[in-house]
Amino acid sequence: MNILMFGPPGAGKGTQSALLVEKYNLKHISTGDLFRYNIKNQTELGLEAKSYIDAGDLVPDSVTNRMVEQELNNLHQGKGFILDGFPRNVAQAEELSKMLNTNSSFLNKVIFFEVPHELLLDRLTGRRICKKCGAVYHITSKPTKIDSVCDVCGGEVVQRADDRVDAIENRLKVYEEQTSPVKNFYREKGLLAEVDGKGTTDEVFNRVSAVLN
Repeated sequence: MNILMFGPPGAGKGTQSALLVEKYNLKHISTGDLFRYNIKNQTELGLEAKSYIDAGDLVPDSVTNRMVEQELNNLHQGKGFILDGFPRNVAQAEELSKMLNTNSSFLNKVIFFEVPHELLLDRLTGRRICKKCGAVYHITSKPTKIDSVCDVCGGEVVQRADDRVDAIENRLKVYEEQTSPVKNFYREKGLLAEVDGKGTTDEVFNRVSAVLN
């Protein structure tokens, strides 16, 4: 089973992806993770991406596409995957189709999470991240046992700069502009399933599972 999951920042893609990986034994391919891995390990693609980031520029699609393509090519034969954070625009969606065709593969379902704007703001402004291990918390729904101390590794838990209100509003605006055409791209292919992202983690997971089943 090959699944593409997308939705605005704070929609719960990472949480739901982790549950699906466990249930269906899938490979989770996150563009955020790919960027961090390649930059940390100073791979050729990581160094190229870092040169754009350091200059304050957006990393071009060509670099992101190649990272995803490498990951898809390295999958064991028959291993299913969840794509999270890619594609972000129609050009990337078209490139993904080419990658999958090359590997004689295809997407089974594209899941889009529908979440009200105000709920996204609440989720993102309350989100906290461990600086050391990357564990994710929330000040109301998943607080740390000790204030600002990671339950997993004891590292410092902080609010990311891009999780502040003004930054979030901008991210949501950019996301909407970029990804509305992607929804239409997959809707026309008959792959799109729009899932209500409100409620508890289990409630949303039950909706996703129903769509996949």
